[in-house]
Amino acid sequence: MKTEHWLDHPRNIKRLWRGFLAVLALTLIAGFVVDLHPHFAVEGWPGFYAGYGFLTCLLMILGAKALGWLLKRPDRYYGRDERDD
Repeated sequence: MKTEHWLDHPRNIKRLWRGFLAVLALTLIAGFVVDLHPHFAVEGWPGFYAGYGFLTCLLMILGAKALGWLLKRPDRYYGRDERDD
């Protein structure tokens, strides 16, 4: 008998989202309070690191999709399936 995982409950998913958003908000607020010692002027912008992280994550996802499309092969690329016998 399969037991339910704690992530199977929608209530827990909502709690996780709220927790993630709270951490994001606290991080953005901390950017206004903490002196970050930026090396470049752009690093001093409020929310720069959050935006930079989001943009790079988005670019990695798009790059992986493009690479998957480029490397995709047909199902029969390696020869006959065992089921064909």
